[in-house]
Amino acid sequence: MNASGQLAVVAEEYWDGLLAAEPLRATAIGDRRFDDRLPDISPQGRARKEHFLEDVLTRALGIPSGELTGGDVVTRSTLITEVERRLAQLRCGVDEWSVDPLAGPQVSFLNVESFQPVRTPTEAQAMVTRWRGMGRFVDQHIANLKDSLGANKIAVRECVQKVIEELEDLKAKPDGAWALIKPLAVAHEDWAEEERAKFREGLASAVRESIRPAFERYLEVLRKEMLPRSREPDRPGIMHVAGGADSYARLIHVYTSLELSPEEIHETGMREVVRIRHELAQLGEKVFGVGDHADLLRKLRTDPELYFQTPDEVRAKAESALARAKAAIPQWFGRLPKADCVVVTMGEHEEKHSTIAYYRQPAADGSRRGSYFVNTSAPETRPRYEAEALAYHESIPGHHLQLALMQELTHLPAFRRHSGVTAFIEGWGLYSERLADTMGLYSSNLDRIGMLSYDAWRACRLVVDTGMHARGWSRQAAIDFMYENTALAMNNIENEVDRYITWPGQALAYKTGQMELLRLRDEARRRLGPRFDIRAFHDVLLGNGALDLRTLAAMVEAHIAS
Repeated sequence: MNASGQLAVVAEEYWDGLLAAEPLRATAIGDRRFDDRLPDISPQGRARKEHFLEDVLTRALGIPSGELTGGDVVTRSTLITEVERRLAQLRCGVDEWSVDPLAGPQVSFLNVESFQPVRTPTEAQAMVTRWRGMGRFVDQHIANLKDSLGANKIAVRECVQKVIEELEDLKAKPDGAWALIKPLAVAHEDWAEEERAKFREGLASAVRESIRPAFERYLEVLRKEMLPRSREPDRPGIMHVAGGADSYARLIHVYTSLELSPEEIHETGMREVVRIRHELAQLGEKVFGVGDHADLLRKLRTDPELYFQTPDEVRAKAESALARAKAAIPQWFGRLPKADCVVVTMGEHEEKHSTIAYYRQPAADGSRRGSYFVNTSAPETRPRYEAEALAYHESIPGHHLQLALMQELTHLPAFRRHSGVTAFIEGWGLYSERLADTMGLYSSNLDRIGMLSYDAWRACRLVVDTGMHARGWSRQAAIDFMYENTALAMNNIENEVDRYITWPGQALAYKTGQMELLRLRDEARRRLGPRFDIRAFHDVLLGNGALDLRTLAAMVEAHIAS
């Protein structure tokens, strides 16, 4: 078999093996082969996954690059980078000791029903089997937390406390009010009554006998064993965990795909904060006649006219921004996705401690549209002026445009269509917020203030993430810095800082990626002059999957040269 054939085999076996190890990911992208499974996060399961990744890496490195041409060269390089990143993240083991209020099982499991539709009795049985397995997964997580205690690895008190609150809220609700029971609301009138009864009884008993008891066990362990020994908020960074400094260095590369030091990133963030503050002052003077930074932030935070009043208003603003963006994109992109994007209200089980919004990509089989999930809780704390920037980041021209298009690049191997470097994916989302301004999508200068505040927020991420994880900042110092340099409401800031604590390094991807995309666009425009075509440039960026930033730069260079 020639080198190209070897590469195709390794790439396919890698993706199939990864989906088998991460079956929830498979279901989310529309691959229904593993609907009855959950990840094995036991030490034995982690070891099997590590061995699998090591084997793929050895085989990929063994393919002679000199015998490859065209896209195969990029595929081999991308496969090696992807597997190295996954190995590094797995070996850091943050998930083994983390107690996560944003994406822990008490939240993520309740979201599964929203991307696992049940259409047949076979799919119903797969769901029941998966639901029954959730108790075992939670017990594996508990065992990992207990083992990590002996290695001086434990979560921060505030994160533990938030998960306790989430579990207490779940415990107080009857089974019928849990999102895990929602699939039973579908009538399935074409099924035999025996099949419908089997599904009802199976799902209800799985929640009653497996999931609820496991969550109660998790709650007791957090209360009695984790909370008393959790880290104080003055030591939130991974640097205070055994092996943390080395892990953070590796995680920086995992999320940015670049060789950057915490010091470089911190300084870049500080420069960006100062630059954006100057822009914000100029726009604040124009809109409110307020140029002083502290006075402007006070105005943005305290004027009730600048905030929503009802959840319906939050959703309506998101829908109107998305509709405006859909109408505008043909002038800015040559290739457009076939999959649609819709606004979805975030579930009650996650909204309290979740971020302000997120995106879920469509199912590859066309069974589910792209979804822009918006948090409509406590609308009086959600600024009107930030809603448009948020929509353009999460939906169009942001995550939906990039991720839905990526899925439709059928000439690429599956792993390149469904995964990629965070700095590209989140960098594109942040790039889109500024691009939307160039596209004329913002309704007013007030909405553009939201764009600048969001840009400052991502610059602050560079500062506070490195501050906590590499410089020893306290949780409160991180909160204070973001409060002083963005217009975000305090509830959002606290949730954001706890997110950075839980996911070390992930927050670095946004601004790092955005700055590189802007640099590449400026370089292409400078060198091509009147021949520069923004639609062609965007098609180059989005036409090869979510590449690491160095490979992306090479692709843009080839575009300029051609």
